[in-house]
Amino acid sequence: MSKITIYTTIFCPYCVMAKQLLKRKGADYEEIDVTGKPALRAEMSEKAGGLTSVPQIWIGETHVGGCDDLYALDRAGELDRKLAEEHQPGGEHARCAE
Repeated sequence: MSKITIYTTIFCPYCVMAKQLLKRKGADYEEIDVTGKPALRAEMSEKAGGLTSVPQIWIGETHVGGCDDLYALDRAGELDRKLAEEHQPGGEHARCAE
């Protein structure tokens, strides 16, 4: 399964929704909380082409965008394919434990 990185903040309902969808898909992800961390938020914004809203989500090296973009991929039937694109043979994926 592809490495997933999601930048979040504590009180973001869209972050919660995005993480819930990833969990339903059985996807493990790295969560980077940018709450009160301007340097991390600036890093996120630079990687995201200037976007400052959260969540910002990457699957592998591909910037997916935010929560709406993640759900749009799922509705289009593309999310499962993207999650599996960089699957390591013989590797297993685990659910993210918060």
